Amino acid sequence: MAKSGRVTLAQVAELAGVSVMTASYTYNRPDRVSDQARRKVLAAADQLGYAGPDPSARSLRRGSTHALGVVMGEHLSYAFDDPEAVSFLAGIADVCAARGFAMTILPITGGADDVPRVKGAAVDGYVVWTTADDDPVLAAVQSMRRPAVVHGGPAVRGLGLVTIDNRAAAAAVGATAFAGARRPAILSFPLSRDRVSTVTRGAQLTDVPFPVTRERLEGYREAVEGAGAGWDAVVVAVCGRNDAAEAERMAATLLASPEPPDAIAAMSDQQAAGVVRAARAAGLTVPGDLAVTGWDDSAVAERLGLTTVAQSLREQGAACAEAALGRPYQSRAAGWSVVRRGSTRGVSGASGRGPRSR
Repeated sequence: MAKSGRVTLAQVAELAGVSVMTASYTYNRPDRVSDQARRKVLAAADQLGYAGPDPSARSLRRGSTHALGVVMGEHLSYAFDDPEAVSFLAGIADVCAARGFAMTILPITGGADDVPRVKGAAVDGYVVWTTADDDPVLAAVQSMRRPAVVHGGPAVRGLGLVTIDNRAAAAAVGATAFAGARRPAILSFPLSRDRVSTVTRGAQLTDVPFPVTRERLEGYREAVEGAGAGWDAVVVAVCGRNDAAEAERMAATLLASPEPPDAIAAMSDQQAAGVVRAARAAGLTVPGDLAVTGWDDSAVAERLGLTTVAQSLREQGAACAEAALGRPYQSRAAGWSVVRRGSTRGVSGASGRGPRSR
């Protein structure tokens, strides 16, 4: 019968009639224990109710948890619902599986417990999904002095960075989206960690703390001005989440306005899919009445024939994981390209740019 309190490995060894080292090897180095000794140890453990060595204590002894923390500024379900988040996490999982590591997802929602959760995670390194310049979890990760890398931005001293040139990519796809347009509009990611959905104008966009959003807006501005339009009057519909249903509602509002847009550049394929649905519901043709572009070149982009920015979030996830697990990595821009399909009007002279242009 088990003794009161937590059963120790020494008690198991005593009951089995073997040394503590032999009992330890039964769990940690079974190849070094005879079948007879192993049976004795396991029988004694079963009798005493011993479940095995404490994983936390074992991690402390070896100086490693063999787990990688992934900090995501979204609710946990986002990691499984959003196609691009799934792709990004799959890239991390590929590396973790090859290296024998677990992956721990650390969702942050802007609450007071974000920093303690991140700092208290039993992980060997961190990957931080794109966040805002003012996110306190960045300083928390930095203070842990473990290998860490940020995806998308912001750039943080001492942490790696894996991203594409969002400004250049937005300028390139925007040139295609806005060619010949008289009333260009943008469907944007959140401007700040408050994630407020709103409709605004280019003139009102100042101090955007999300670097990915900020850089894409800067690229779209280049495209708008290159098409001969004024940025200040451009309508920007800000979505609180990367969600097709919300994008459809926002696009429907824009299309029902007295001066509806004739071109919409969306910051994701999910948003662009919502725009296409709103256009169809309004009886508009794409691209005749409304040109539409997306971002990511996901399955929905191919299915709907969307012009989009192609990037491999799976490759970027893998690069983040390699860097966070200690492989030397020089921060650099990952590859991207513009893929032209039938959702935009014909244009000459605009071409995809970037390391993977096609």
